[in-house]
Amino acid sequence: MASIEIQALLITFREALEALLIVGIITTYLKRIKRPEFTKYVWIGVGLALLASFGAALLFQVVFTGFAAMGSEMYLKISIMMISSILLTQMVFWMAKHSKNLKGEMESKLDTYLTTGNVIGMVFHSFLVVLREGIETVFFFAAITGGNIEKAITGWGAISGVLIAVVVCYFFFKGSMRVPLKTFFKFTGAFIVVVAAGLLVQGISMMQDLKIIGSVMPQVYNLTSFLPEHPIDYAHYVRDHGVAPLLSGEIGIFFKALFGYSSMPSIEEVVAYIGYFVVIYLLVKENGKEKTATAKQAVAHNEDKQEVSNDYRKKSPGVTTINT
Repeated sequence: MASIEIQALLITFREALEALLIVGIITTYLKRIKRPEFTKYVWIGVGLALLASFGAALLFQVVFTGFAAMGSEMYLKISIMMISSILLTQMVFWMAKHSKNLKGEMESKLDTYLTTGNVIGMVFHSFLVVLREGIETVFFFAAITGGNIEKAITGWGAISGVLIAVVVCYFFFKGSMRVPLKTFFKFTGAFIVVVAAGLLVQGISMMQDLKIIGSVMPQVYNLTSFLPEHPIDYAHYVRDHGVAPLLSGEIGIFFKALFGYSSMPSIEEVVAYIGYFVVIYLLVKENGKEKTATAKQAVAHNEDKQEVSNDYRKKSPGVTTINT
């Protein structure tokens, strides 16, 4: 399905790009300070993380198969969708917060490991960086495919996402990429937020179908005559009304998988969808205020230091400041 492949491409691109950027920053820094002998420990950590991520995918598939055998796979699917929605949202905000100082933070940690000769720490650090992205990818693939992780991994979307991430990182570290990474993360982050909202709403819809939660208003509106959310709904509408809906059910299922579209949503789905974006907006606005306040404090602090220095020089004209 094209919608799943697009989701897989976007998710894999983001996850692979984050991992490759951090690994690239680490290896580039080691070369710059003439300590390339430690690079092998970074790649050992990366290799172990990839193996662990693959193992997690296999384990997850076994667990999902077990739930399916017990007839409880729908409960697992709901849990995956909810967790994935939270993880996707957290991923966007984490990168927005750390993208500006990512390089400095990584180099600072490396200096600590190199100073103390902590080779295990270096391996473990690169291991955790890549493993975090790998585990998140497993969850996201499970959410968008309904548990069939292999389908997402072997599709063109996941493969294309990795290749694009590799190309972007190559040009970034070669210094020939002129578009700031912050712009990349803003653009993909906005799309991922929409995907996360869709997963949240689909989870609520599934809980209502299973009668886990009820509904004050099961149907706010009905757009089946315009855009049915599934080919089955399209066929039923033709059967019941003798005319075809304006748009195909294939388009509806595409939008449902990609954005959480529903032709007959409950009031809870509508409120959750709108409420999610309201919360995201408020969080973004609050983060913007915090950054502005921090910047003002930094400027004020520097101005205070300058004033103190000027006052000291005025009071002690015979004192010469020596910079060490």
